[in-house]
Order: sequence, then structure tokens, then C-alpha cells
Amino acid sequence: MRFDQLLRIPIWREGRAALDGMELLRSAPALDSEPPRSNGLPVLLIPGYMAGDGSLALLASRLRAAGHAPQHAAIAVNVNCATRTTERLLERLKTITDAHGRRAMVIGHSLGGVLGRLLVSRRPDLVRDLVCLGSPLLSLAAVHPLVWAHVRLVGALGGLGVPGLLSHSCLSGSCCAQSRRLVQAPFPRGVGFASIYTRTDGIVHWRACLDPDAEHIEVESSHVGMGMNAAVHRVVAQRLSRHGQDAGRYLHRAAA
Repeated sequence: MRFDQLLRIPIWREGRAALDGMELLRSAPALDSEPPRSNGLPVLLIPGYMAGDGSLALLASRLRAAGHAPQHAAIAVNVNCATRTTERLLERLKTITDAHGRRAMVIGHSLGGVLGRLLVSRRPDLVRDLVCLGSPLLSLAAVHPLVWAHVRLVGALGGLGVPGLLSHSCLSGSCCAQSRRLVQAPFPRGVGFASIYTRTDGIVHWRACLDPDAEHIEVESSHVGMGMNAAVHRVVAQRLSRHGQDAGRYLHRAAA
């Protein structure tokens, strides 16, 4: 599929993001109706391109209120090389799973979902479930032309030596060649995988979210507002409930 032939994305749809937040506030009593559960699953939250941990703060708050253990990715602005970012995320994921003694759920928004898929490919033993929110899993270039132009600009600055930025070699060179292969590899067995998408996405073409290895779940949302969309929160809550009774322990520790 040639995504460059499909990119007629009306970016004005992103004006709906404020409505997503108001919808979540209106539906808060219904979403919080279940009593908190102790020993909730650890959840690693990965923000999207140009976003930081704060973009998923509302989702983290709702997960915490439900008795789970959300952890941010410690990303201020997600513009770094995917390989370097994944290495740091692997260390964070290992710390989280060691602390809880069980595998984690990973939730990634947009680029964060792509990084989450890469994490699972690297260490499936640490992940119970991956949930991607509006993530361009089939092609990173399947985004609005203005967004792709910004990615290219950041890549040019990174190539000039500006620290903390991706470079053009991350997109097509040898720097992240292995990461690009892994993110397109068959998804590991034994790990849940859901891709939540919306046809009203003003940033990512929704067809790029339809990874054939994932369960596809459609919601009505903007792209930016997916992290605070009530329907998205319900899907996440359902998947956490499904895994809540299973400790999901992993066996990477040395035998006693």
C-alpha cells in the first residue's frame, strides 16, 4: 500500500481534541465506578512524537485510581533517535518489572506505540500486553505532510550535531537499520497486541495503524486527544481487567 497516495488527511480534525477531554470528564463517574483493585498491573506509558510524559498524565491518573501502577517513560520531548530511546525504555521497563515481579502492559501513543512494538520485539518476556493509540505501525511516513516535514527538519538538525535529536540516518540509514527491521518483524507470541485507531485522525492515516498482527479497535477521536478519550480509556480498562487476575510472572531472574 502506497501511503503517500493516501495522505489527504484533514488536519483540522485535531480541533476535536478539546472535545475528547470534555467527554472524558463527563464520563468520569462511569469509568471510575469499579472499586480500586490492589496489586494492579504495572503499565509503562510512552508518549508520541514531540510530546512528553505530561501528554498521558490524565490516563496515568485514571489507571492509578483504578488500582494499577502506571509509570511514565521519563521522556520530556520524544524527538530522539528511536534506537537510543528504546535502550532507555528497556532499562526503565526492566526496573518496573523487577519492582513488581510481573510483566507489564505497555501503552504507546502515536510514535510511542511504534517504540512499544520495538520494545516487545526486543524483550517479549517483560511485556504482557501492548496497546497502541493511533500509531503508524505500517509506515512512519504515513502522517500529515506538515508533520513529516517537521520530522525531516528535526532530522537535519540532528545530523548537524544538535544533541538529543534524531537524524536522517535514523529514518533511512544504518543508525537504526536493525530497529526498523525489528519493528516490522512478526509480533512475538504470548504477548497481547491491540491497535486503537480512528478514521477521524488528523495526523496519522488510519490505515497505517492496521498492523496485521494486532487486534484492531476503532474509536471516534482526534489523534492528539486519544490519550484522554473516554472510549480509549474503556478499552484499556477492559484489557487490564482481562489480565488483572494473572500475575504474568516472568522467569528471567537467576534460579535460587
